Amino acid sequence: MQLQDILFSQGFGTRRVCCGLVQQGRVTVGEPPRPATDPTEDLDPMGLVFHVLGERWVYQPLAYLMLHKPAGYECSQKPGAWPSVYTLLPGPLRGRPSGAASGVQAVGRLDQDTTGLLLLSDDGKFIHRLSSPKHHVPKVYEATCKHPVTDQQIERLLAGVVLDDDPRPVRAAEARALDSHRLQLTLTEGKYHQVKRMVAAVSNRVEALHRSRIGAIDLPPDLLPGQWRWLTAQEVAGLMAR
Repeated sequence: MQLQDILFSQGFGTRRVCCGLVQQGRVTVGEPPRPATDPTEDLDPMGLVFHVLGERWVYQPLAYLMLHKPAGYECSQKPGAWPSVYTLLPGPLRGRPSGAASGVQAVGRLDQDTTGLLLLSDDGKFIHRLSSPKHHVPKVYEATCKHPVTDQQIERLLAGVVLDDDPRPVRAAEARALDSHRLQLTLTEGKYHQVKRMVAAVSNRVEALHRSRIGAIDLPPDLLPGQWRWLTAQEVAGLMAR
């Protein structure tokens, strides 16, 4: 695969831009790195380590990421009143060519005031697998509530509550109190503002909301708000195997 095509596939711009990066001496390949001078040089992309403008990258045919979403960001490419969560990612991840869209896409959304685990990818099958309600991928949320969490509220959440737009009761797969005002909910479907609306249906109110787990993936304690990392091959396989 030509070097300029490798750079293009990883989101570093058009082929013309990628050709220019090489010709301007801004790309090195391999470890230890050697200067790249020919944009048409044929290289094996799998496992290729390269540096662009001094930043180290490893070739990834498809991108699978986790992000610790902070409050105050929208999960939209065209946000309204709040900045986009995509601005927390490096430019190449936002520019990867991926079908009709460009760059990685969020697997589902979190409200602007909700924090926690967000997965992103440019693999359409992966996104569909995790976001489709028919696959019942569990997602764990921790809600801080305005009023004390009672046993009766937990029982109702487990039995099912009716939301405004759906006569069919919606229930939590699991629910338990973490302390007097904190509730942990596990859901297997994703409706609009679902946690907040379910808690409101049992006469309480969500004051803060955090997603800590998707499928078998926990948000690592050392991944700080606003930080991201690649998913490992084992993590991706585990999410797809459900």
